Amino acid sequence: MFELDIRSRKPIYEQLTDKIKEMIVHGVLQPDEQLPSVRVLSSQLTVNPNTIQKAYRELEREGYIYSLPGKGSFVAVLGPELTGGRRAEMREALLRLMAEAVYLGFTEAEIGELYRQALEQKERG
Repeated sequence: MFELDIRSRKPIYEQLTDKIKEMIVHGVLQPDEQLPSVRVLSSQLTVNPNTIQKAYRELEREGYIYSLPGKGSFVAVLGPELTGGRRAEMREALLRLMAEAVYLGFTEAEIGELYRQALEQKERG
């Protein structure tokens, strides 16, 4: 389900968080779909359960998943009320990245092409 790079400088919980977000964004994980339990995922990835729990807490804080006591963690349905704050954060991050891209010489056409590629990826899942 997930591939993590133990040699990466990026912490494992962040890698896991990014992978799950990517799977949600691309429709691999559907709203209300149950995620593997901390114990199961920990044994599959041979990672400390606390690392998995930290990733799940971060995803829940960001609104990508929700937890039900005794049931597990599930993919959240992202409605406008849940995405408002996240959209603002994303907007700021995109502005910083785009300013850097413009500084590095990216043209408006190149940036537009990247946007179209992202749309295609979303449509393909």
